[in-house]
Amino acid sequence: MIYTKNRRMREKYIDTLAKIYDYATSTFTKKQYTQWYDTKEGGYTYGLFKVECDNLSKKLTQYGISAGERVAIFSQSIPNWSIAYFSCVAFGRIAVPILPDSSENEVNNIISHSDSKVLFVSQRLYPKVSEEVKSKMTLVFDLDTLEIIKSDDEKFTCDGKTSVPTPDDIAAIIYTSGTTGSAKGVVLSHRNLTSNVITCYHSCPRNGKDRWLSLLPLAHTLEMTLCMLYPMYCGATVYYLQKPPVPALLLKAMKVVKPTTILSVPLIIEKIYKGSVLPTIQKSRTLTWMNQHMNGLMCKIIGMKLKSTFGGHVTFFGIGGAKLDPEVETFLLKAGFPYAIGYGLTETSPLVGYSMKKWRKVGSLGYPVYNVQMKLNDVNPETGEGEIVVKGPNVMLGYYKDPARTKSVFTEDGWFKTNDLAVQDAKGRLAIKGRKNNMILGPSGENIYPEEIENVLNNAEGVNESIIVERQGRLVALVQPIEGFVDWDKDSEDKMYEKLDEWKSKLLARVNKNVNKSSQVSSVEVMKEPFEKTATMKIRRFLYKDSAPTVESDRKNKK
Repeated sequence: MIYTKNRRMREKYIDTLAKIYDYATSTFTKKQYTQWYDTKEGGYTYGLFKVECDNLSKKLTQYGISAGERVAIFSQSIPNWSIAYFSCVAFGRIAVPILPDSSENEVNNIISHSDSKVLFVSQRLYPKVSEEVKSKMTLVFDLDTLEIIKSDDEKFTCDGKTSVPTPDDIAAIIYTSGTTGSAKGVVLSHRNLTSNVITCYHSCPRNGKDRWLSLLPLAHTLEMTLCMLYPMYCGATVYYLQKPPVPALLLKAMKVVKPTTILSVPLIIEKIYKGSVLPTIQKSRTLTWMNQHMNGLMCKIIGMKLKSTFGGHVTFFGIGGAKLDPEVETFLLKAGFPYAIGYGLTETSPLVGYSMKKWRKVGSLGYPVYNVQMKLNDVNPETGEGEIVVKGPNVMLGYYKDPARTKSVFTEDGWFKTNDLAVQDAKGRLAIKGRKNNMILGPSGENIYPEEIENVLNNAEGVNESIIVERQGRLVALVQPIEGFVDWDKDSEDKMYEKLDEWKSKLLARVNKNVNKSSQVSSVEVMKEPFEKTATMKIRRFLYKDSAPTVESDRKNKK
């Protein structure tokens, strides 16, 4: 039985992704579910979505792909991504999403480790699939067309069996390297994901009139849960971009779609602030004066223009995946921009805490979401710092084929350890200090959080991004300049190095003036290329711990 009118009965009914699928496709049959932003071709109504998923599931069954079998999905975000996903999870199979920026080696490892027998791959990413992987697959589908491009016809036996999944059955295995370099398969159940969808509804109710604009990879839990499953739960429409979301395309898409709901990572809004908001202020005498004397009013004026840039209808701009720059958040808060901070992890499906509307405070992740417990563990009585631990129906079953690692991330009484260190204010709101495994122990035993030093650096003139690493007991800042800030012309190397040395001296002075004694930086090195990042645009720190391709290393090699 499907409940369509009573919210509480709907929540009680939906405890698997199969039930979300049945509920949405029978309740919102004629409504549009997915759509390209610039054409009516290629998208699906909820009714047509069911037809495609059912037909695709039958093809899988014909080749013996039964419930419990793993099916890999390797693609950028497109309307057919959700077709592949639900042809698996609604029929008891297990989806294995692979991030689109994964290397050929990572794809090989994930497919091998997960024992996937089927691969859905987009035409854009097909060249990254090795012949070795293809040879092991029972089926390979072109995700753009849903056509079979490789099949093992000996397995065309029509003996595959589907099943109705239970809440504790595995729905997906999501591999993530995080920032540690050690890949792990996070096992999420149907209960994990559906409980988080219901959590989303309690945190920010949406309905069938809402329009999502998808910007992040669906293979990441943030986008998968909040931008695929949640819109399905409330009968909304999701719009997709056919190309990577560069600023020019984003602005065009915003005007066309006029989205009400957007999910983003900090990097996107931080780039808009640095690349558009700050230059707008600096180029205007009036705004420069207002910034100094009437900052609140100036922020509101720019905030109104910013809302218009985003299509004029945004009521929820969710930011998650990493910590937002405090300077940027201060501006958004004063501007009256409808942003919200979401905190979570792949292991928690992902949402754990949130801060929006009147609860917002710069630097705070806010309070636990509905039906999830969050607290600090092993609190230091002197600093008030402790590790965030979580308990709730959204917490993963464990890491695939890795019981030792699974055991290591749970306390004896069943709380999941997030590895994030935080403090709690008088109103009970949590604010993250940094990652436990990023923390550097100072010479006198003090805790040094690289993220706090990086916040100072990232707001300096000419800085796009930065990370702090420890080398031989000293703190080194690796800095990537904003585009065009440095002239890399080989004919003027001496002049370039002179300017860089002057800039580095200013950065060093600025950062050491604004951090405590234990966090003093000894040197600054300039990156020539952008930092390598995860799907949520967090820098893969482990790659730069010992060395990095910097201007300084080039200079040393030439001598």
